[in-house]
Amino acid sequence: MPENNNTQVASARAGRLAGKTAIITGGAAGMGRATSLAFANEGAAVAIFDIQKEAGEEVVGLIRENGGTAEFIETDVSDAAQVDAAFDRVAETIGPYNVLFNHAGTITVKSLHESTEADYDRLMDINVRSAFLVCRRAVKEMSDTGGGSIVITASIASELGYPLESLYCMTKGAVLQLARSISAEYRDQGIRCNAVCPGFVKTAHGLREIRELDTAGQAWEEGALAEAQGRDAPLNRRLVALVHEAEAAAAGPPGLDHRALRAALLGGPSG
Repeated sequence: MPENNNTQVASARAGRLAGKTAIITGGAAGMGRATSLAFANEGAAVAIFDIQKEAGEEVVGLIRENGGTAEFIETDVSDAAQVDAAFDRVAETIGPYNVLFNHAGTITVKSLHESTEADYDRLMDINVRSAFLVCRRAVKEMSDTGGGSIVITASIASELGYPLESLYCMTKGAVLQLARSISAEYRDQGIRCNAVCPGFVKTAHGLREIRELDTAGQAWEEGALAEAQGRDAPLNRRLVALVHEAEAAAAGPPGLDHRALRAALLGGPSG
């Protein structure tokens, strides 16, 4: 589904996430933006950590105009000091949180033999180091405040390999394992943790990936793309699954395996 800059968030009401506070990294654009609006639409207070200041402030403006609570905090989530400062500001301006959607990430399209150490370091910083820094802070604070729900954006590439995306696949495999480890380690503290493993999503980020693959000689048509990725789901189904997982922060057994959430996202079996 293409990004829609005219997307509106409904007036704040007693939705499925009423009374919850959600931190969303990478929440200013694409799937992160859509999630920020969806969570606010369901009644959550939303804090967005992102480097895209103008886009992030626009999302916050939409939420506030419609009666919601939102805060944008310009944050490089690969920088430990900025991450800690952002969490401190949430505590000061909104209060305790019980939902984290760790979504910030990017991709590099390049053959492995042409990839540089700088390419590797950049992708590991943005995709993996950021998840470590954000989740490290969140599990401590959620443990102290009675638990919560953490969702990490992994990828279908966490478990499948793709040409020209070796570095990306490495990083997404890493964050999938982080989600599994948090799920096992912190379940007794009331913390659920799952990873979403989406395929291609028609956002600016996804379309850039396709353009770069085309430039590198891998021309993709929609039918071939769907076949290569096995199955796909529209963005609205992904949002339904994310809202469900955020809602479940205080309900049900914590620490479910990521496959259950992947099934909800993709509409297929959980095995």
